[in-house]
Amino acid sequence: MANTQGAFGLMQIGTASGMPNFASSGNPPYRVASTYATALYTGDLVRMNVSGPTGYIDQWAAGDGGTATKIVVGVFQGCRYYSTSQKKIIWNNYWPGSDATGDVEAFVCDDPNAQFKIQANAGPITQATIGQTADVVVNAGSATTGISGMALDTPTTTNTLPLKVVNILTSPPGANGTDVTTAYNYVIVAFNNQQYKTLLGV
Repeated sequence: MANTQGAFGLMQIGTASGMPNFASSGNPPYRVASTYATALYTGDLVRMNVSGPTGYIDQWAAGDGGTATKIVVGVFQGCRYYSTSQKKIIWNNYWPGSDATGDVEAFVCDDPNAQFKIQANAGPITQATIGQTADVVVNAGSATTGISGMALDTPTTTNTLPLKVVNILTSPPGANGTDVTTAYNYVIVAFNNQQYKTLLGV
């Protein structure tokens, strides 16, 4: 059965050694500047800010992995901030790009051993790509669900790319994403070029 396109960003399924370690691996939250106008969705890759205030995070941009100076911080998992319009602190699974007074606290899965499920942007991505690296394609996220639209780009051998293919999903048989002969199949990836992990390459 052919797969259906429906990207959801990066969904943590565990670590190299077992169960998931959730947002920020127990560390204090990261920060998003209240003036950062780009929406951040659950499942988005994030990086340290490259054009605004130092020390803040923003959304990973496709093509960042082509340079050794831009590396992934982790995967955005939601945020907390003081809502200017609601006049109270709110929790949200996405940052809408406005409506915060003061910094936004961002929860990020930054465990260097984390592994994630992600949908191929095209494909299919096959067994032969295991061990290769890949960037993401930044499709639009959903303001309704707060879920990312990022999908996995075609794997290659560029060693600065943010992700490494570690497996493909084939079960349960017949489920969406498990047909390895058609586009949009599901892939398991780990960090390749990440702030707490030595660059692996291929």
